[in-house]
Amino acid sequence: MKKFEGENRLPALVRQAFVSALLLALMVTFLLFFYPATSSYAADDVPPTGTEDERTPIEPAGEDEDLTDLNIANMVTVTWGEGNGTLNGALRIMITLTIIMILPMLLVMLTSFVRIVIVLHFTRAALNTQTAPPNMVLMAVALFLTFFIMRPTLSEAWANAVVPLDEGRIDQAEAFEEAVAPFRTFMASQTQEKDVVMFMEIGGYTWDGDPESVPLEVLIPSFIVSELRTAFIIGFVIYVPFIVIDMVVASVLMSMGMMMLPPTTISMPFKILLFILADGWNLIVGNLVRTFY
Repeated sequence: MKKFEGENRLPALVRQAFVSALLLALMVTFLLFFYPATSSYAADDVPPTGTEDERTPIEPAGEDEDLTDLNIANMVTVTWGEGNGTLNGALRIMITLTIIMILPMLLVMLTSFVRIVIVLHFTRAALNTQTAPPNMVLMAVALFLTFFIMRPTLSEAWANAVVPLDEGRIDQAEAFEEAVAPFRTFMASQTQEKDVVMFMEIGGYTWDGDPESVPLEVLIPSFIVSELRTAFIIGFVIYVPFIVIDMVVASVLMSMGMMMLPPTTISMPFKILLFILADGWNLIVGNLVRTFY
């Protein structure tokens, strides 16, 4: 019987593959054992670059050497004596980055942002439009309204704290006090007295009734609670006319025997129409901004 030609070539192919694998293994072994040594010998023959004055010698510290003089390039130093302190550049950069990290939280908690964004979310929920306007749009509107309302406060803090600190006329402690003062005035004007009294009693503080004597750790939570209360009151007022529309539509549908049809499906176009006819965004945004003045 005649055999296939491939059967005659198979032993030869196996032998060739075995020889090739053996040669490859020998080459890899040679490179692993001889190439590092050759390269290290060649590296020793290369003369060092630069002069002795330009090179940076690395030597162990002696007994009489000051360790602070060895690594002067990568150091964070704080000099403080008799009430006069200085911070070097690296520590100032670290403090600046820390402030940048907590800046969003300060923007949310110490400004008008909380009240604005809550009222806008109440408005969208009352209209029952689900995601219109989307969250990104509501956040952007709240952010720009916050900048508009807080512009005098931010300008005063910048002029009284940041500019003198940058020019070296005041130190960090004075700059902090000057920067906090405008925010204290703003928060005190928007905080209700009963919230301040509550946190004063919880913290065990004594208060003479003067807003200027309220500690900052008491004023901030009092301001936040007052903002939440005011925002929910405004949200309730916005909800009332839209609830009336829902009740009217539900009554009409029940009288017509359409109990299986969701009332919100029919009432949403009427809500949007009422909102447009009343120029709702102008009324809500305008009156919301006026609550801070």
